[in-house]
Amino acid sequence: MKRVEVVFFMREDEEERTMQLLSQFKTEPVDQSLVDEAGVLFRKWNPSHGIDVNDAILAASTKRGGGMIFSLNKKHYPMPDILIKQAWVP
Repeated sequence: MKRVEVVFFMREDEEERTMQLLSQFKTEPVDQSLVDEAGVLFRKWNPSHGIDVNDAILAASTKRGGGMIFSLNKKHYPMPDILIKQAWVP
């Protein structure tokens, strides 16, 4: 989950419930080594799949911390060692 996208775009009336939901998830810190790893992923996969910086950071943090990514657009995560599942459709 891209916590940043959820937090930035939640509506005012969703704040309490959203923050309660997010408290159930682990958040990986974005440090120098994570940025470096995300840079490697970005340079490898951007030319062929058009991943963006946020996709690369999420993939690197998932790779570091384990777990899986739920996304409406699975093509943003072509990395074979990243677990990706189709997210629900709202």
